[in-house]
Amino acid sequence: MSDTKKALKYFVKYLRPYWKGIIVIIILSLISSVAAVIAPTYLGRTVTSLTNFVNGKGGMNSFYNALWAMLAFFTLSMVSIFIAWMVMSKFNADATNDMRENLFSKFQRMLVRYFDTHQDGKLLSLFTSDLDNIFNAMNNAIFEIISQGIRFIGTIIIMYVVDARLATATIATTPVILIICVILMKKARIYIDKQQDEISDLNGYITEQINGEKVIITNGLREESVEGFRTYNNKVRSAMFKGQFYSGILLPLMNGLNLLNLAIVIAVGAWLIMSGQVSQAVGLGLIVTFVEYSQTYFEPLTQISSIYSMIQLALTGGRRLADVEAQPDEDAVVNGKTITGLKNGLKLEDVHFGYTKDKEILHGVSVDVNKGQSVAVVGPTGSGKTTIMNLVNRFYDVDSGRITYDGIDIRDIQLKSLRDNVGIVLQDSILFTGSVADNIRYGKPNASMEEVISAAKQANIHDFIESLPDGYDTQVSDSSSAFSTGQKQLMSIARTILTNPPFLILDEATSNVDTVTEEKIQMAMDRVIAGRTSFVIAHRLKTILNSDKILVLKDGQVIEEGSHKQLLKEKGFYYKLYTDQTVFE
Repeated sequence: MSDTKKALKYFVKYLRPYWKGIIVIIILSLISSVAAVIAPTYLGRTVTSLTNFVNGKGGMNSFYNALWAMLAFFTLSMVSIFIAWMVMSKFNADATNDMRENLFSKFQRMLVRYFDTHQDGKLLSLFTSDLDNIFNAMNNAIFEIISQGIRFIGTIIIMYVVDARLATATIATTPVILIICVILMKKARIYIDKQQDEISDLNGYITEQINGEKVIITNGLREESVEGFRTYNNKVRSAMFKGQFYSGILLPLMNGLNLLNLAIVIAVGAWLIMSGQVSQAVGLGLIVTFVEYSQTYFEPLTQISSIYSMIQLALTGGRRLADVEAQPDEDAVVNGKTITGLKNGLKLEDVHFGYTKDKEILHGVSVDVNKGQSVAVVGPTGSGKTTIMNLVNRFYDVDSGRITYDGIDIRDIQLKSLRDNVGIVLQDSILFTGSVADNIRYGKPNASMEEVISAAKQANIHDFIESLPDGYDTQVSDSSSAFSTGQKQLMSIARTILTNPPFLILDEATSNVDTVTEEKIQMAMDRVIAGRTSFVIAHRLKTILNSDKILVLKDGQVIEEGSHKQLLKEKGFYYKLYTDQTVFE
């Protein structure tokens, strides 16, 4: 399917519910167009009547009748267009609102892989740049296409009814116009498509640089950051200039051809009078009429040419949004099984996995986690620790082998049931805009204030929250400076405690904090882990000394397994990791 067809199909999908409004607009546009193309005939009659009156061949009644009829038709045309525009504005706002809501809803159903492979800025540009372009086009371009299209066809019909010779002269330049337009539009489409892609890349770069501003400042890379921005911005400028040049040149070209067409119409009308084919009074009326028709005939072509870049930007946006909607949803496992807690435990059986087909990360990993057991996963960076967490929570599916909860393949479990039973404390904690209490009860919105406070106390964050000016009502966000990294982590642990999952994953929860905060987090982790089946992915080995079992990963394989004491006795890879850390602490 071509990009244009894909975009048009996307628009049809969202405009179909508003078919009644579209019919109203078509009818009103038809009325306006008919009135607009009839009005010039009365303009011609006023000229003919006035000429006859001056020559003493008639009275003024016919002049006034034609004048009032002309004003009535022009007024009817304007009123119809105004009402149609109001209707169009209403359902355009509703349709783009539907697009925005469905896009956000689609994001909530998509695979984690998609977000891992697309920059935040590029995703944000779908909501801003692309949807804004679509709204502008729908609010202006679509209305113009409908109304001007009807007016264009109506003008041709009326012209041939009035005088076929002048009608043919009026449309004589049309083939030339169409050839030139097709060539320019093809060029413009290429660069306008490229413009939106370059803007998306620019937004991705800006978001990345803003998020890493502290790193840029501390490393003295501000000039390099600006230079990088210039590179992306110049690409946008180049594509934008070429796209606007090829689409913008259509308007002055149309205006020039319109003037040429006027000259042709006047010349043909004068020839008809001079050759005696029509009388002077009738001929002057026809010339005035067709001068107006020439304007009316070219107006749709001129208007559509002037908004071509807007139309193409909307088509590009529609194509990009359609591509997102075509992305696969997370497997809902509609008829899948449900689990309630863990009766036996979790198993990874000969699991192979790679984020890309050409690079496998895990090579036949097998792990047994019995109910109530705390299993720690350690190993050097890139060994596959976090990858196991992604698979156990089914952010990704294994390439081969399987993961089971109580003997049930994870791919056969309903995702809601799986997520209800698995809690995660990530390495990078996230806070959402709202109060402290709202953040803690994020996973359990109906939790009482007593439950929130209890969870905060267990997570060793209650005293700090109470010291805040508004306590649990303090407004925070992920970027709030009111909380340190460790305090955000403690809030995440409180959030997990509140949801009370039977299986818990802790992904290097203490890796980004100082030793004092680490002790608080460790105490909170010990409370939340107690009596619970858990996976602890650890970088600091002293945080997992009491784990029931430690798995040592290296290059995507389990090379050692056992308790802390057992592994130390073996004096293998774990022993080296542990002694290297303790030497420097």
